Amino acid sequence: MSRRSLTLLKNLARNANGSSIQTRSVTYMPRPGDGAPRAVTLIPGDGIGPLVTNAVEQVMEAMHAPIYFEKYDVHGEMSRVPTEVMDSIRKNKVCLKGGLKTPVGGGVSSLNVQLRKELDLFASLVNCFNLPGLPTRHENVDIVVIRENTEGEYAGLEHEVVPGVVESLKVITKFCSERIAKYAFEYAYLNNRKKVTAVHKANIMKLADGLFLESCREVAKKYPSITYNEIIVDNCCMQLVAKPEQFDVMVTPNLYGNLVANTAAGIAGGTGVMPGGNVGADHAVFEQGASAGNVGKDKIVQENKANPVALLLSSAMMLRHLQFPSFADRLETAVKRVIAEGKCRTKDLGGKSTTQEVVDAVVANLE
Repeated sequence: MSRRSLTLLKNLARNANGSSIQTRSVTYMPRPGDGAPRAVTLIPGDGIGPLVTNAVEQVMEAMHAPIYFEKYDVHGEMSRVPTEVMDSIRKNKVCLKGGLKTPVGGGVSSLNVQLRKELDLFASLVNCFNLPGLPTRHENVDIVVIRENTEGEYAGLEHEVVPGVVESLKVITKFCSERIAKYAFEYAYLNNRKKVTAVHKANIMKLADGLFLESCREVAKKYPSITYNEIIVDNCCMQLVAKPEQFDVMVTPNLYGNLVANTAAGIAGGTGVMPGGNVGADHAVFEQGASAGNVGKDKIVQENKANPVALLLSSAMMLRHLQFPSFADRLETAVKRVIAEGKCRTKDLGGKSTTQEVVDAVVANLE
């Protein structure tokens, strides 16, 4: 048999067994010691939080991922995050958390906001994208919402001027605006994204949102390969529900980002499947990307039917942050396979599965 015939037979054999393209990456070269197990602070939180964080624990154990958790009991009705929890996050640099319930009204401040401020987690990132096999109204959605996390309406500067009159201050600074703009453009550059859109209301708040836009424009000049545009927040919401595929990376002040991220999550498949995290110069906290429903109803908890997908994908983001890319790829691939198969889905995705059934399916699909 000729050499050419042998080559053809080998190629046919490869094609019969699947693609001949090598799928395992050979480009990642770890540094000595990169495989040492890393400590991660774990806050199960309130509502569905203990269910979905337990799901992550099970999957990490099944993968033999090189991390271990330092678990702390924190709840939204506490006046402050306990000192030992803050010390753990500062030591470990990384935290994974479930939802912390924030009481509506009254004098109790949000522990979520406290974490962001004390750790200077200035950037919130939520990735809203279509998952293969999960039907949605729109296709080709892949939006990253990057939100300034430390000022704006969330600065918490409120007081009662006279009985019946409350003043709430919106704080925008050049420093924080430039910092979040740089992070958004850097993210787009490093992830081969093509466009950054700044969301604002500078037609009304000309000084505050005007300063935010001015900062974004200055940073945009340093990234000529990335298209930059601007959109008023009300038009942005309309465009999101009409043509979400037009957006790529979106950079926003604090309050707008919360609204935009939850809207984009609803369009792309729901808050139960959207990953996210909060990052600063020294620390990162990973959690469900969109806040709506991340604490959950008591009935969902009682029936053990909380959707763990969002936090599983957030933990994949965490693994990449810790420089464990192959573990992140394995986890993400397993989750996407479960969604594509459609056999194990919780109620919010049109199924009847329990949290544990979804976890078992993800573990079964790990490679």
